[in-house]
Amino acid sequence: MGKKQRKESRAPHGDGEEARGGDRAESSAAQMSLYEILGVERTATQQEIKKSYYKLALRLHPDKNPGDEEAKEKFQQLQKVISILGDEEKRALYDQTGCVDDADLAGEVAQNLHEYFRAVYKVVTEADIEEFEANYRGSDSEKNDLIDLYEKFKGNMNRLFCSMLCSDPKLDSHRFKDIIDDAIAAGTLKTTKAYQKWANQISKTEPPTDPLRKRGEGSEPSEEEFEAARKKLESRKSAKKSRQK
Repeated sequence: MGKKQRKESRAPHGDGEEARGGDRAESSAAQMSLYEILGVERTATQQEIKKSYYKLALRLHPDKNPGDEEAKEKFQQLQKVISILGDEEKRALYDQTGCVDDADLAGEVAQNLHEYFRAVYKVVTEADIEEFEANYRGSDSEKNDLIDLYEKFKGNMNRLFCSMLCSDPKLDSHRFKDIIDDAIAAGTLKTTKAYQKWANQISKTEPPTDPLRKRGEGSEPSEEEFEAARKKLESRKSAKKSRQK
């Protein structure tokens, strides 16, 4: 019975464009979508979704709110949102059906969550995110979150990366593998088929030279940098041809 009631909460789609803009505040609790809860458009990229998630998670993280049960509860609900929108397959299914099989993300609870997050979002700046990331990556807090999420997702690392704060698979896969392997060896965690499959794939790749560098550093070049590199390469080719004549 409970599941049937929960699945009645549907995200607007098709003709549901009226749920955007000024009509958002007037949408009923039953129409509140996960996108509205997170504060992004339905067309948002994964990068935009994660950026919004990081802003909210940073403010609600238990380390920043010791003893605050409300913040802890909202942080857990936020993780449920990103576990759907941050996973391409689950997001596609949600976009198609609009169904949320979770009482924490339906009806009046969803409306309250949306209002709470909007108030929190305003007080977090880009500088706050950078400061938090610098202190978080490589910390005991990050390690504890990694272990908690490993258990929550039963070793499914793709889902883990969706919810893990300030993480980047390209930078952190080898580092996270080492931490998890140590925890498994110590008996703190149990290995799973999903983890072993992922770990075997990671073992075949080269680790980054500086895994704790700031995310985004050393990433893909901008259009301006790419164009400059292209022109430099063409110039070298032209000079080489001139010497050969």
